[in-house]
Amino acid sequence: MDMSLLSEILIIFGLSVGVIFLCHKVSVPPIVGFLLTGVIAGPYGLGLVSAVHEVELLAEVGVVLLLFTIGLELSIAELVRMRKNVLLGGGSQVLLTILAFGAFALAMGQSGPQSVLAGFLAALSSTAIVLKLLQQRAEMDSAHGRITLSILIFQDLAIVPMVLVVPLLAGGSNAGGLSFLWPLAKGVGMVALVFLLARKVVPWLLHRIVQTRSRELFLISTLALCLATAFLTSSIGLSLSLGAFLAGLIISESEYSLSAMEGILPFRDVFTSLFFVSVGMLFDAGFLFTNFPQVAAATGAVLVIKALVAGLAAYILGFPVRPAVLVGLALCQVGEFSFVLAKVGMAQGLMNADNYQLFLAASIVTMGLTPPLMALAPRLGQWVSELPVFARMPKRPFEREMEQAAAPVDMADHLIIVGFGVGGRHLAQAAKSFGIDYRVVEMNPDTVRQSSAEGEPIMYGDASQTAVLRHVGVERARVLAVVVSDPMSVRSITDAARRLNPSLHIITRTRFQSEIGPLVDLGASDVVPEEYETSIEIFTRVMMRYLVPRADIERFTASVRSEGYELLRSVEMRSDSFCALNRQFPDMDLSVMTVESGSVLDGQTLEESGLRRTHGLTVVAVGRSGEVMANPDGTLRLLAGDMAYVFGPHVDIAAKAGLFTARARAWD
Repeated sequence: MDMSLLSEILIIFGLSVGVIFLCHKVSVPPIVGFLLTGVIAGPYGLGLVSAVHEVELLAEVGVVLLLFTIGLELSIAELVRMRKNVLLGGGSQVLLTILAFGAFALAMGQSGPQSVLAGFLAALSSTAIVLKLLQQRAEMDSAHGRITLSILIFQDLAIVPMVLVVPLLAGGSNAGGLSFLWPLAKGVGMVALVFLLARKVVPWLLHRIVQTRSRELFLISTLALCLATAFLTSSIGLSLSLGAFLAGLIISESEYSLSAMEGILPFRDVFTSLFFVSVGMLFDAGFLFTNFPQVAAATGAVLVIKALVAGLAAYILGFPVRPAVLVGLALCQVGEFSFVLAKVGMAQGLMNADNYQLFLAASIVTMGLTPPLMALAPRLGQWVSELPVFARMPKRPFEREMEQAAAPVDMADHLIIVGFGVGGRHLAQAAKSFGIDYRVVEMNPDTVRQSSAEGEPIMYGDASQTAVLRHVGVERARVLAVVVSDPMSVRSITDAARRLNPSLHIITRTRFQSEIGPLVDLGASDVVPEEYETSIEIFTRVMMRYLVPRADIERFTASVRSEGYELLRSVEMRSDSFCALNRQFPDMDLSVMTVESGSVLDGQTLEESGLRRTHGLTVVAVGRSGEVMANPDGTLRLLAGDMAYVFGPHVDIAAKAGLFTARARAWD
């Protein structure tokens, strides 16, 4: 290798380390950091790198590997499962964005092919930035997270035909009307070849390679397949990117796709970083300052139009206004694949240098603004959803259908479940088993339709809206359980419900323990942090493998929960007279225990049981045959099936719970 090129690559990586570190400190995505590295090191910056062309050649490998991994991730079966959101949501977003920006470019005096290219560039969003932010914010499983992922999948698929179409646009003015048929026929032939290889040849070949148990051979084979397919498509006049994507799709249908992904990812990340650095090298920082009004106008147009169109796509899928706003702001930036298209368009003469610089400047700014916009999105979405204009909008057909199916709730003392994923379904099954009246609120229209047809008392709506909560009778409910994955939605729902019913017992689920404090401040009665409960469950199973006595495990678990949930003790049971006592004695608890047939307590009087005298537990009430006997005396005999309301230290309650079960045959 030329030592000058090696030294310049060293400069790029060394500078990238410093820039990416600073970007991490201020929560700026690494992609923006690589672009800034290119701006600083390139000919328009400090001029530290002169071998721009050689860096671009290495960057091409990054593009190939990036599209290869996308093909690996997008199995045909997964696309079929998400087909509605992907095709309808993603298709409407891409098509409407192309039309909107194409019309805008035509109005600005661009030619037809140039306007289509402008639409292509604007239609794509940054998969790397958006998914990384959704993962960091624990919103991948939220309603807007699922829609955003579906649209991004369609965009990743759309890049392939876009790359194929751009050269046709460049030749459209002097080519015959049927000139596109030959490239199209070659493309169709390649797709057919891919399906043949995916079903017949590649699984057999990879199986033989895996049998050698050589990791090096497997890695080299997958890289060779990727590059060979890319070279094949390039040799017949198609793009390298198309070939790489098809190679990934071939391997995705085999059982070795995860192993291939694991081996390719480090190479992809390194070479893709060079691609973004090479793009940054082409950016003229002076252009930004001398043409600031144009850059600001282009940036504003991209952010506003893309946010509106992406939000409309989510609304078309049937989701409420608030998640639609969140989807819009998540997808309002220009994507990394747009740089690939821009370079192809420039090579084909569809973009001049000034337009390219304007595109680069606007793209980098929109990427940099994505993190703060996504942080602002929940509050902005809540504000937009409460605007009177949306209240006056005519209901969509499926909304009218669901409103007719879900009449306003006139019951009292019932349970409201917000979210009908796995947790919500389990809670509904438990409520049904124990005869507890409940109502469910869900934002996914498909889930509502399916569950309603199955007989579930479910309604469509955004539970952060007071009208929806009133519809399910929140003012008269006893308990509200919030089991959705979006942290900001949990906060909004908790706040709205507490304002409508000060005595409501609100139970929320959160992913992180750090969310307990803010939710308690908003009015949550109980907060269940997933990471905390998961750690307790793991500890329990580990100790069981070491044959630690179950009583010791339960005692330690109760102690851990006591320390971990101390923050909640001042707000528990605020709906009844136990509230004041609980605030004074935060270590005390009130639990309901069922006396099982054959247990130690079955058939004993309270005095004979020694619960208060020996164990410090007080039975304040006993439920039997639908009646509750408050403040029972020592002569009351406990019978199988009785519900004993036990008051005492929560550590002791947990430790002595076995007295009420059939397996406890002697006092601990």
